[in-house]
Amino acid sequence: MQVEGFLHLQEMTNLLRFGWQILGAALELYKFGVVWVVSLDGDGESQALCAKKPMPILGHYCSIITTLKFSPDGRFVASADRDFKIRVTIFPRDPLKGAHEIQSFCLGHTDFVSCLAFVCPSDYPLGFLLSGSGDSTVRLWDFSSGCLLATCEVGNMALESNETDKGNHPAVTDISSSADGALIVVSIQSFHGVMLLNCNFSAKSLSVAKVVSMKGSYVPTSLCVSSLAKHLWTVMGASNQPSSGTTQLARVRVCSISRQDGEDDLLVLEDNDTPGGEKLLSKLQGSSDVTEIESMLVSTTSALNSAIHNLLTKKQYSSEKREFRKKNRNDRKQKQ
Repeated sequence: MQVEGFLHLQEMTNLLRFGWQILGAALELYKFGVVWVVSLDGDGESQALCAKKPMPILGHYCSIITTLKFSPDGRFVASADRDFKIRVTIFPRDPLKGAHEIQSFCLGHTDFVSCLAFVCPSDYPLGFLLSGSGDSTVRLWDFSSGCLLATCEVGNMALESNETDKGNHPAVTDISSSADGALIVVSIQSFHGVMLLNCNFSAKSLSVAKVVSMKGSYVPTSLCVSSLAKHLWTVMGASNQPSSGTTQLARVRVCSISRQDGEDDLLVLEDNDTPGGEKLLSKLQGSSDVTEIESMLVSTTSALNSAIHNLLTKKQYSSEKREFRKKNRNDRKQKQ
């Protein structure tokens, strides 16, 4: 089984982001809510990924897509946009021909949808969908029908723990969970910590179980629960860091996950106690030293320019193929 990736490009914010899925193609989001697909199958030639022509697979027309997630079995792809909508699409066997079969729309949020997560409890093999939004809520969906099952208001509790943002309605920035949904973790805009949610799938209920604070000015904006649910990896981007002369491009903190008396608990680890230690953290967090990242930026810019050029350039044909195409067009006209 091949591990594939998707490239997310948001033109309005110049955001470049990579993610990974176990699928047969790479997906690319570009401009106003169009998802493009690039085949990663080998064709016998050493053709670079950036040289391949992407094909549109699905779209949220007239709205920018904010997040994209695949179900664990790869059967569905869920996409959300800035206009409060969640679309669940059946992922086709041949992605290059487009994804035209929509499973459902999950409608109910009152602000942009910022994050999605699939959970598959053992008693419910099809699973459920979790979503976070700018309306300060996390919602549980039966994505096969688009039915809203539960809503959890997390913004009020975040405001109670963060006196500097009174009067605002903080957005949910990310959500991550264990595969079975036993552990659900949420990060919230300007909130110095994370929230653990309790989901009773049989009762279709969703509630805040615990608030875990993180020391200093650390505001996690991206979360990932490890595959064995032993650690929670959190990232704070450079834009959220205080202007204290730091040279880090990001800040990474790891929490160990333990279960006591049927309840999950998080312990924020010191840097030297994290998996991989400080050496790994220094690589993940990066540096704003221009001399260290100049070559990486040059290569990334070159690949991006090549990909966009190939996307916008009209396909060229040999003179023989041009004559053959003209002949076919004339034959069709004569038959009409």
